[in-house]
Amino acid sequence: MSSPDVSLSQSSQNLSEEFAEAARQLKTEAPRIQFGKIDVTHQHDLRKEFNIREFPTVKFFVDGSREDPIDCKGVRQASAFITWVKRRTGPSTVLINSTDQAEAIIHADNLAVIGFFKELHNDSVAVFCEAARDVPEMPFGMTASEDVCANYGIQKNTLVVFKKTSVKIFDVPVENHILLFTPKNSATFNAIYENYKSAAAEFRGKIMFVLVDTNETRNGRVFEYFRIRDIDVPAVRILNLTSDAKYKMPADEVTAENLKEFCQSYLNGKAKLHLSSEDIPEDWDKMPVKVLVGKNFNRIVFNKTMTVFVMFYAPWSFDCRKLLPIWDKLGEQYESRKDIIIAKIDVTANDILSVGLDRYPFFRLFPAGPDYQEVAYAGEHTLEAFSEFLEEQSKTKAEPEEKKSFDDNSNRDRHMLFN
Repeated sequence: MSSPDVSLSQSSQNLSEEFAEAARQLKTEAPRIQFGKIDVTHQHDLRKEFNIREFPTVKFFVDGSREDPIDCKGVRQASAFITWVKRRTGPSTVLINSTDQAEAIIHADNLAVIGFFKELHNDSVAVFCEAARDVPEMPFGMTASEDVCANYGIQKNTLVVFKKTSVKIFDVPVENHILLFTPKNSATFNAIYENYKSAAAEFRGKIMFVLVDTNETRNGRVFEYFRIRDIDVPAVRILNLTSDAKYKMPADEVTAENLKEFCQSYLNGKAKLHLSSEDIPEDWDKMPVKVLVGKNFNRIVFNKTMTVFVMFYAPWSFDCRKLLPIWDKLGEQYESRKDIIIAKIDVTANDILSVGLDRYPFFRLFPAGPDYQEVAYAGEHTLEAFSEFLEEQSKTKAEPEEKKSFDDNSNRDRHMLFN
């Protein structure tokens, strides 16, 4: 089903041996996962096609597709390869429902990461699960169990790293986080970092200060989540873990004064929400599946004349990428319908306040009419199930209108009879 591809050079021998050991162990446990290696020294076409720039390189191909293979970076041990592959083909974290399960994870390795959440369907959980996929060196678990949270004294959304001795070495009980995005090797880093530390001292216990090195490839998911581009760096954002609300520092310069003013305005409730939107593509409505962004979402979805079925997706999500072709087929199926729109929106690049976010991918139906009510789709992710749901919803919406029309005709006939 899937095949990692390794570009070998002379210095890649150690990784090649670990890679081979991972393949041997998974041959029986997961025979559908195929391992292979290629010396691209003389394979220039492959090197160009897959953009191989450094050695060794490991890529993971899904469902036999050559398109958009997943980079496996920083993994060098056989055990880590096995864990990385399992987390890419199955759940990336263990769902914890009891204290015994939590203790088992904590004692299984030298370090363990557990996310304690109020509920398991929001942006924070999605980012946590994606981060777990790329850190196979340690076990990840998550829980929304009130009993488990209470056992560890957790009252808010919190990420905890445990030592094997069960001692917490990293605890994040503060729901307000400020993040500084900057490369650590930049000429201005030392000055910016000193300003950041100065502000952190003033807001200790109120806001958690986090440094994100933009040169670290593993932070890519964080950049996407906060919509940070290279041109934006250095950038400062505040995130509320409970509401997932994001705020952008209005000032461009990262000075101690600007940081303190930003933090204080946030705590006083005066900071403005930072809402992102991509530009509307010129060809957004040319394909069977219409492309929505923040700037055209309300106009298309809440137009009252069309029923709109929307897929909310994240480009980096394996589950989303797997479903996009099915969604395209659904668009083709309803392309000739003048009363139905099949659409999609990248929610990692567009903030939509009017819709309650769920775990990616998720789907919402917005029926036509002035008294419509948003409908969440909870069925199977198949073309047949999507189509059946859409037909049922369209029929449900049409029935009251037909009945109303019949009643109106009856009233009209009675009016004519008695006059």
